[in-house]
Amino acid sequence: MTHRRLRQSAADAAAAAAREGGGAPHSIIRHLLLLTLLLSSILPSARGAIQATESSSNGGKTAATSSSSSSSPGSGNRSPKGVIELTAMNFDSSVRDGNVWLVEFYAPWCGHCKRFAPTYEEVARKLHSLHKKPGYDVYDDGFKDVNVAKVDGSSDRALSSRFGVKGFPSFYLVDGWYVYEYDGRRNLDDMVSFARGGYEDQEPVPFLNSPFGPMGQLRAAMMYVGTRTISAYEGMVERGYSKPVAAAVVASAGIVIGLFSIIFIGIMTVSKPKED
Repeated sequence: MTHRRLRQSAADAAAAAAREGGGAPHSIIRHLLLLTLLLSSILPSARGAIQATESSSNGGKTAATSSSSSSSPGSGNRSPKGVIELTAMNFDSSVRDGNVWLVEFYAPWCGHCKRFAPTYEEVARKLHSLHKKPGYDVYDDGFKDVNVAKVDGSSDRALSSRFGVKGFPSFYLVDGWYVYEYDGRRNLDDMVSFARGGYEDQEPVPFLNSPFGPMGQLRAAMMYVGTRTISAYEGMVERGYSKPVAAAVVASAGIVIGLFSIIFIGIMTVSKPKED
């Protein structure tokens, strides 16, 4: 359902841009929107399929962890929940629940992240305790519910690249298609205030460079393909293939996939002749 809504939104925007005129700027916008549509439709499904396979091979441990950690603190739970763990596999489906999401990108080896962890747990429990009870409208008090999450940016490099993370910890607030970077003081009051509407006083990340825009999706795609290519090469070497053979197989697969991608994108973005 989430992917269908994303595809429909991008398709509607592309159609609107096409109706406004056939000039170069409109053509570029239409192509960018189509590229965003393509990447946002393919990447989550591909990541989910591969990571689901890896979870099964590990005895289902990863799947169980993702299932328990991705369950957002629903309004039916009266007790406040702690920080929610997100990965590339459940990120998009989680942040599309209609709520606001405050997300930390951290690294297990980061000293600043370790020292801030207890405070971030307090932020999570405070914001989750403010969730509305069943039957209340989202905007009854003027605020949306805020979910607090974290992503291991050192291991989930595709998601970090998508957000343009340059250091740890980094904090972003996601409100629908809009993304805001938090660069204020790392304390309970300031972060709660920011998440409870303070972010609206600053400009969001421009759509072109947004994690949900074409550049963000492209960065994620490049990082994802790169890491998977290295993993495939190392896996073949471990299975006994010689390094030249493994490199040749991986390179051949990359060429074939690249050609198909170019053809598909070309078909999707080809300009239709105007009808007089």
